[in-house]
Amino acid sequence: SSSLAGFGPFGEHAVNASWIAVQELEKLGLRDDVDLHVYEVPVEYQTVQRLIPALWKKHSPQLVVHVGVSGMATTVTLEKCGHNVGYKGLDNCRFCPGSQCCVEGGPECIDSIIDMEAVCRRVSALGLDVTVTISKDAGRYLCDFTYYTSLYQSRGRSAFVHVPPLGKPYSAEQLGRALQAIIEEMLDLLEHSEDKINCQHEH
Repeated sequence: SSSLAGFGPFGEHAVNASWIAVQELEKLGLRDDVDLHVYEVPVEYQTVQRLIPALWKKHSPQLVVHVGVSGMATTVTLEKCGHNVGYKGLDNCRFCPGSQCCVEGGPECIDSIIDMEAVCRRVSALGLDVTVTISKDAGRYLCDFTYYTSLYQSRGRSAFVHVPPLGKPYSAEQLGRALQAIIEEMLDLLEHSEDKINCQHEH
């Protein structure tokens, strides 16, 4: 079971490319043995703090992949980690956390257990017409906030993918196909690393 969450509209993004890309992926589907649950996440800190733990509780997914739009991105970007501190930007409710952090007393940074370099290499080797890159800074706004919250909740079993706005340069179809490839590689890596862990326990 894997869950996928794109974001709703905010700021100049009246149509959020991340949600469009997620809906495209939903049409394409993942391999048969994967239950895909898709959610649109409002760009609101307090909703994220409530929603993310609720999703983990409801589905106990193998992996949650968050997809967000970045006006600065020109590639599909795999985020390696989420940050706890530095949230000063106001959300759609004109709110920002008083503490400016996700989880008081939480670690400064949490890495995904997914090896993003490996995902990037594998997806790039497929020859899709989309460039995939890696980043260590998801931007200290709702994307980063959501990613950290999810990583904290899941002990690292989350991923975050930033997409550029539609048409800059990729179409919804191209983004959907790229997400499909990225998530399948992530699930594959996750399953293989778990096989290894299980083998070590048995001997």
